[in-house]
Amino acid sequence: MTDYREPRLEHLYDMHVDLEAPQVIGAAPAGHRQIFIIKGGTFEGPRIKGTILPGGGDWALMRTDGAIQLDVRGTLETDDGALIYTSYSGLIVLSPDVLGRIMGGEDVPITEYYFYTNPMFQTAAESYGWLNQTIAIGRGKAALPGAVEYRVWAVSDPA
Repeated sequence: MTDYREPRLEHLYDMHVDLEAPQVIGAAPAGHRQIFIIKGGTFEGPRIKGTILPGGGDWALMRTDGAIQLDVRGTLETDDGALIYTSYSGLIVLSPDVLGRIMGGEDVPITEYYFYTNPMFQTAAESYGWLNQTIAIGRGKAALPGAVEYRVWAVSDPA
């Protein structure tokens, strides 16, 4: 059988995103829909850093099983002016109690809920072209109301 060794995770960046108040669509057939528009933010890692441009968003769906399904799209602008489109899906799984605490402004430890994403990237900037061929995984944290934070790792082959 093939040797399926675990891949390595390399820290790509940490991100802080500020969000507008949600546009609450409400209880639609697929679940409770809310849209969070990105106001801006920052990201920084060993090989890349910059700002998050306003205008992207998260088309979040609270499913009937209580999980929150993410559909996020946005634009990163590096400190040297390159634009990088990022999109990802993700999943937040948490109890109603934890959700209420977060919505009430409590800084709930990430050990109390599941919040993972899978960012993909597109850019024409040659210096960041490696991102076009990078699979990433992110761990999210609900920050204060109106913000979210992520730590993102690139997935690479074992050494």
